[in-house]
Amino acid sequence: MRTRTRLVHLLAALAVSIPVTATAARPAEAAGPALLPVTVINDTGRGDAVHLYVIGTDLNTGRLGYVNAAGTFAPWPAGSIPPSPAPDVAINGPGPGGSATIRFPRGFSGRAYFSFGEKLRLFLTPDGFVQPAPWNSGDANHNILFDWSEFTYNDAGLWLNSTQVDMLSVPHAVTVTGANGATRRTGDLVANGRNAVFDAIRSQPGWANTIKTRSDGTVLRALAPGKAAEAGLLDAGYLDSYITSAWNAYTARTLTVVPFADRPAVRYFGRTTGTVMRFTDGAGAVVASFNKPSSASVWGCDRDLFAPNDQVVGPIARTLCAALNRGTLGTIDTQPSTDPSRFYRNATPNHYARIIHQHMVDGRAYAFAFDDVGAFESLVHDGDPRAASIVLTPFGAGGGTPPPVGAPLVSDWNGKCVDVPNGSFVDGAPLRMWTCNGSAAQRWTFTGDTVRAGDRCMDVASGATGNGAPIQLYACNGTGAQRFVLSATGDLVNVAANRCVDISEWNAADGARLQLWDCAGTANQKWHRG
Repeated sequence: MRTRTRLVHLLAALAVSIPVTATAARPAEAAGPALLPVTVINDTGRGDAVHLYVIGTDLNTGRLGYVNAAGTFAPWPAGSIPPSPAPDVAINGPGPGGSATIRFPRGFSGRAYFSFGEKLRLFLTPDGFVQPAPWNSGDANHNILFDWSEFTYNDAGLWLNSTQVDMLSVPHAVTVTGANGATRRTGDLVANGRNAVFDAIRSQPGWANTIKTRSDGTVLRALAPGKAAEAGLLDAGYLDSYITSAWNAYTARTLTVVPFADRPAVRYFGRTTGTVMRFTDGAGAVVASFNKPSSASVWGCDRDLFAPNDQVVGPIARTLCAALNRGTLGTIDTQPSTDPSRFYRNATPNHYARIIHQHMVDGRAYAFAFDDVGAFESLVHDGDPRAASIVLTPFGAGGGTPPPVGAPLVSDWNGKCVDVPNGSFVDGAPLRMWTCNGSAAQRWTFTGDTVRAGDRCMDVASGATGNGAPIQLYACNGTGAQRFVLSATGDLVNVAANRCVDISEWNAADGARLQLWDCAGTANQKWHRG
């Protein structure tokens, strides 16, 4: 796990700054231009006027303020109690199919807001800017269609993410182009993804009220569970029984937290006594203690799970919160778990996070505050950026950009599809069988002698060639472990092993794993493209 630029989400009706955690050691010389061009592209298909805002903190002075289209920072004027209206700092956004360029000054961290039809109603107190809080029915922006991306641009580069930590409203992707000309992109929903996410959340018992629809029929947003619970729209104790079960699991056994992927020798060991989980280091010294968290603490990754920006307590807290949101604490005793097929399988799952990840083209999202644990976040970063963009993608049946490509890979035996668990296109994701649903997680492209989903390849784990070797997803690398050929008779053969992709144990259920096995011509080894 790495430290990233994390904007703390304090979005109640409070005047707050937007703190940022350290991202990386700063280089001796500044990277990227003083003013980074950011193109906002309107591919939504909507005809509403678009209004843009760049609001946050000058990292050099700590002052709160806003940035105009040219990238010039201005501090906010003094506010009052009750909050006084802020100046109109809206920037004209792009029309349908158009684009507009704004600039981020180096040394600035904050949010790029975009609203449709109406301008945001912004307010100031003597302490600073009041963040819009549309989950609050009394907020002035409650009925406005809007959303935001979060960013930090400093001497170590640009971090830009398409956050869904508080809500999902306007589908959008983010990109960054580095000095070498390479562009990274993330945040795209699958075709008709916005509607599919709303419909899927609405269908979960007890979750329907987390979707906000305006009186004119416009579906404005899906609220994250913490915000919905604050507003009385979701059971405030939704996670409590699961948390108790997970917490109590470690009265009798040890939880091992390995918070740094690049430092696997750094380990902390947790045991629960009463309602307190205490962590020791390798020498047996107690280094952190946590009270059993409430549902609110888990949704917000704060309060009982507050994560200071240090190298011990904070990383443990982040790991605990990610495990509780993903439902793996109590069943997986070494954390963080990075196997997405095991996420959201607890009795009361975080359906909001589960559904959003399932409907992302690359499986990546910021569906809760520490969704970057294990690198599942929708974030782009470049240490030497030259340009960036925020792409407002289609709302309706047109879906995200780019749309999913490829076709299903279907079992002749049971008619189910080869599936990437939870749509998480990450290294090591174990491939499985699942009821065909048309999602990007089930679309495969045959390119040469590789079988690809998203930007990764079907792969035999560890390059093994024997019977029982598991089939997974992994970064394309040209090795024999990723060379597969679909024969005219329906055998999917790994060329290096000369063995077939096989549904393990003749398991006909959703979730059945795939493996290599001697080609036998049996039905559980026969495949066709859908």
